[in-house]
Amino acid sequence: MTGTLYGLGVGPGDPELVTLKALRLLRAAPVLAYPAPDVGDSFARTIVAPHLQGGQTEIPIRVPMRVDPAPAQAVYDAAAVEIGGHLDSGRDVAVLCEGDPFFYGSFMYLFGRLAERHRVEVVPGVSSLTACAAATGLPLAARNDVLTVLPAPLPEDELRPRLQAAEAVAVMKLSRHFKKISQLLEETGLYENARYVERATLGHQRVLKLSEVDPETVPYFSMILAHRRGAAWR
Repeated sequence: MTGTLYGLGVGPGDPELVTLKALRLLRAAPVLAYPAPDVGDSFARTIVAPHLQGGQTEIPIRVPMRVDPAPAQAVYDAAAVEIGGHLDSGRDVAVLCEGDPFFYGSFMYLFGRLAERHRVEVVPGVSSLTACAAATGLPLAARNDVLTVLPAPLPEDELRPRLQAAEAVAVMKLSRHFKKISQLLEETGLYENARYVERATLGHQRVLKLSEVDPETVPYFSMILAHRRGAAWR
């Protein structure tokens, strides 16, 4: 009997936002896998560290943080082979994923390589999108609003028309793209009602107006939320 591959959404950072189902499967799986940078600790593992009881085989998937996707693809190819070996031997494998596995989650790269040959169960998690909305203290969208989610690395000529048409918008993966996004929000009339959220749910979380943000310090784990009507739903 082969093992099951579990994609566990472990939330945006606060260990208390791990769901009960993810916690149960996390503790039961004999093998844990998780993304990690070239050097240093895995953020996903750090989130669940307070819940781990020890004794599990761990597979850190060290993904190079580069624009060129080729090295990362090779890493996921190798990780899929290693994880597949455990599954073929009857061992369940829990793969940790920040936020939600299927909302811009790293788990999808393993899912694409293993789902055809192995049983897979995905456990949704609290996404960065909803965590950031909670951090601002303002609704993400209301009534019949259309919510637009945009990755900041998209080129300006793709972002501009989408922002012009947006009622409520979330821009993710900011980092070095903050200046570009800030300028586009100003051009499209969303700047004044926008809020910047950094490292949502963590102890060093920050919520700022765009004018208060130093573009040189914006991390990957940040997001801008904006609503064309401001607080009109109140």
